[in-house]
Amino acid sequence: MALYFLGYELEVLEERLRLVERRMERRMLRDTQNPYELPRREFMNVFRLSPELSMDLTNTLRPFLQRERNSGIPVEIQVLAAVYVYAKGSYQRATGDHFDLNISQPSVSRCLHSVTNVINDRLLRQWVTFPMTNADRNKAREEFKNAPQPFEGAIGAIDCTYINILAPKDHEEAYVNHHGNHSLNVQAIVSPKLKILNINPRYPGARNDSYVWSTSPIRRAMEYHYNQGERHTWLIGDSGYPLEPWLMTPLLHYRERTRQFKYTLKHCKARNVVERFFGVFKSVWRCLSYQRVLMYAPVMAGKIVNACAVLHNMRIHYRIPIEEENIDNRNINNYIERNLPQNDVAIRGGPRAVAMRIQKQLMQDWFPGYIDGDA
Repeated sequence: MALYFLGYELEVLEERLRLVERRMERRMLRDTQNPYELPRREFMNVFRLSPELSMDLTNTLRPFLQRERNSGIPVEIQVLAAVYVYAKGSYQRATGDHFDLNISQPSVSRCLHSVTNVINDRLLRQWVTFPMTNADRNKAREEFKNAPQPFEGAIGAIDCTYINILAPKDHEEAYVNHHGNHSLNVQAIVSPKLKILNINPRYPGARNDSYVWSTSPIRRAMEYHYNQGERHTWLIGDSGYPLEPWLMTPLLHYRERTRQFKYTLKHCKARNVVERFFGVFKSVWRCLSYQRVLMYAPVMAGKIVNACAVLHNMRIHYRIPIEEENIDNRNINNYIERNLPQNDVAIRGGPRAVAMRIQKQLMQDWFPGYIDGDA
């Protein structure tokens, strides 16, 4: 029996020795490897950021991530580990084993949580801003007016998308969307240049787009500006949203050569920027892709979405080229069939009558040579 326990203790000591040796090997490799020595194209392919943007981001976050221990993981590696997870959607162990990082799975987890929390706390409000001042709203209107697919008066295009997540322990059924997957229903508002003006990843997948909008602070802001006398300013959304004086939606089932058909075609083409945005957003940050699942609780998954939104806008600011996935623009005319209203009470209530008069006046101003049609 004594020999048995002696053998067991030796095995434990040997395992601890292997762990210490592995930790030292990782540290030696980490000290000798420098991800910033990668060729620029390869660095951007791996981390989706330019070296300059990555270093500026690191320096911004450094005061909040710097460890007291000199032997701690450098801030540069902490940031790149988190960004690598965002960009590739990899498991934490695979991320840590990457030849430029060389950190353990628990270390990747700590880096991901630390970096994500700091980006949410320190950078989100700075980099994702909705136009609230008169100057900003005028600038947003001009941007949509001069866009390749213009829609005069619009300051943003709105839509929701599903981000798949791990089934949560609490209220699991609330996160099952109509595809049968556990997800968040993430609302985004974007500009014609695909810049994110607002992101809202707080709601579970079972909530429809209209409900997410009805509780949104942006809706209250749009209504406030309207009540203060602002006119000819709205968002554009698909038929899953209610028609309101500050939110223009398409008109269903009208014949060609009618004002309603022309209006809907113009609306669809302009609103397509948000469809393009989701394609770009999920192709750059693969952790959000439909083929991936964010293996985190809903709150953390939402924070990761926010962090990716911040980095998306930083990429635009740093003029990193946007490589769009092949999106079939032939579907523009048919997209309204995919998202019919799910809450008719919400559609018919409130300021719908005022919005219908505004919509009718727009059609008369934009298409004077066309006739009104019957649905």
